[in-house]
Amino acid sequence: MPFGDNNWLALTQEPTLEPELPICDPHHHNWDFRTDRIPYHRYLLHELVADIHSGHNVRSTVFVEAGAMYRADGPEEARAVGEVEFVQGLAAASASGLYGSSRIAAGIVGRANLNLGDRVEPVLEALQAASPNRFRGIRHSVTWDPHPEFENKVRPNIKGQLGSSSYRAGARILARMGLTLEAWLYFPQLPELVDFAKAIPDLSIILNHIGGVLGVGPYANRKDEVLAAWRNGIEAVAECPNINVKLGGMGMPHVGFDWYMREKPIGSEELAESMSPYMNYCIETFGADRCMFESNFPVDKVSFSYNVMYNAFKRLSSGYSDSERAALFHDTAARVYRLDV
Repeated sequence: MPFGDNNWLALTQEPTLEPELPICDPHHHNWDFRTDRIPYHRYLLHELVADIHSGHNVRSTVFVEAGAMYRADGPEEARAVGEVEFVQGLAAASASGLYGSSRIAAGIVGRANLNLGDRVEPVLEALQAASPNRFRGIRHSVTWDPHPEFENKVRPNIKGQLGSSSYRAGARILARMGLTLEAWLYFPQLPELVDFAKAIPDLSIILNHIGGVLGVGPYANRKDEVLAAWRNGIEAVAECPNINVKLGGMGMPHVGFDWYMREKPIGSEELAESMSPYMNYCIETFGADRCMFESNFPVDKVSFSYNVMYNAFKRLSSGYSDSERAALFHDTAARVYRLDV
């Protein structure tokens, strides 16, 4: 089965559309897991640069935590600081200009356990100290589903974290420090996010991957039902002014598309057509100034190339105004993550 390797992705080639359009990619990962448990066990600066330099005008990027390069010792709650230290080094290398004009990891999102409550503050301070000029916030994923198909063996799922007093106490510390929270959850949990966002209205929240659509396991062959429930959730979330949304993550196999299994990778026309019902609904519901296209690379790379992906984003957004498209591709992300690149 082909699974996103570069040789397979090279089978679909197409010219870059609108190559001058400025882009801030607000969601990618870097790691070196030294294992073959995932398709891209090594995705460092060289690999990312090769992808983002495929033709599009990527001015800057935001790194989002991936559980890599944690410290090998020290207090358990502070080991994730090692990941920010690692990415700060990658960002410094990029800032030298040696790897091109794009500024990799101009913003850095780390991880802290919000269930620590008030005790999360020194961890957040350590993350800031590890990257005083780029650290912007954290992601503490809360993905949970009762079906065993979605069990997370790396970070065990915990039901109802967004409603727990400890998680909310940690989130209030985050808000007080002016930091952001990435919300990664599944679409049935969107009502929980609404209650959480209303309880902490001064916290800047970024909903990841269009709200976690699922299309496999118990959700397979229920596209219309899932789409209707997801739309209701998105409408409720959009009523919370402190939430912005990332448009991407649809290349992950659990979304339910077969793109990663094809003999030849998908092209941007078909990809745009498939993504449009979801992404355009987000744009129409939130407004372009609260939406941002994301790559989610290398995770989404199992399904399509970077060039094809951004071509698809450009195709599906072609009907919006120049100012709306500027927001979608660059300005919303630059504002939310306070980037000056």
